[in-house]
Amino acid sequence: MKYDSLIAPPSKKIRLKNYDPGDTAHFRNEEEALASLSEESTALAKYQDILMAHETYGMLILFQAMDGAGKDGTIKQVLSGLDPQGCEVKMFKKPTEKEVRHDYLWRALGSIPARGQMGIFNRSYYENVIADRIHPEHLDQQRLQEERKGKGIWEKQYRHINNFEQYLFDEGIVVLKFFLQMSKDKQVERLLERITLPEKKWKFSGSDLDEREHWAEYMKVYEEVFSHTSTEVAPWHIIPDDHRWFARSAIASIIVDKLKSLHSKYPALDDEQARELEKARRKLTQERPSIRKRADRGGKGQKKS
Repeated sequence: MKYDSLIAPPSKKIRLKNYDPGDTAHFRNEEEALASLSEESTALAKYQDILMAHETYGMLILFQAMDGAGKDGTIKQVLSGLDPQGCEVKMFKKPTEKEVRHDYLWRALGSIPARGQMGIFNRSYYENVIADRIHPEHLDQQRLQEERKGKGIWEKQYRHINNFEQYLFDEGIVVLKFFLQMSKDKQVERLLERITLPEKKWKFSGSDLDEREHWAEYMKVYEEVFSHTSTEVAPWHIIPDDHRWFARSAIASIIVDKLKSLHSKYPALDDEQARELEKARRKLTQERPSIRKRADRGGKGQKKS
């Protein structure tokens, strides 16, 4: 595949410095990338329809990123052409009181797509091994037993997540994981846009700057997460995001390739289904002449205006 270089190799120690957030691969400019995105969007709608027709696989797509990376816009632009009957988007905001009382995977379970469907997570259960790692006070809000807060808690959660994603894979739910990687300098530009542009001011929060202060910590945690949870069945894709036009084109292409690998054609009919369709065709064909005659008779009785 043309974007295999963006995959975090399973069972390898990942260093984000080895992934250039400004990379644009084979695209020379934005126009080329947008033209490719247009083609991939058409293919995405087609192969989603084929996925829905088969109902043997489902697809779960996760997006993780720092503030300002453009997860909302990426989901909107890349997936806007999907049939809404076959997909659902879930945003992982601060857990509700009810969610906190459950295990951390509980709120994800209710939004796992059925076979034939696509689910999109804007952030995900990975927040529990990323944000909670940076802000350990979050653990106090989860009412965990004291022994669960001690040494080895993160390794246990990595194991839980890997087992969970293996379970989904075994049940026919394919997991695609995208990390939108932007540079620290690019984040400054995008946060300033949120402050100055009228259509983006509503997105700005003081917490954006607070989280930026933890940039180095976040990068270290992300590296550890990728090193432990990029697996053969659910690898992480580290997507260069300094140029959003490249990120969105690459993501669309990766999703299309995965959908095509599941089903490239509509399901074939078995003998019984073929006989049933032929029977229906003959019946409708026989009715068609009488329908035309009735229409002609109705037209003759009408006065000319």
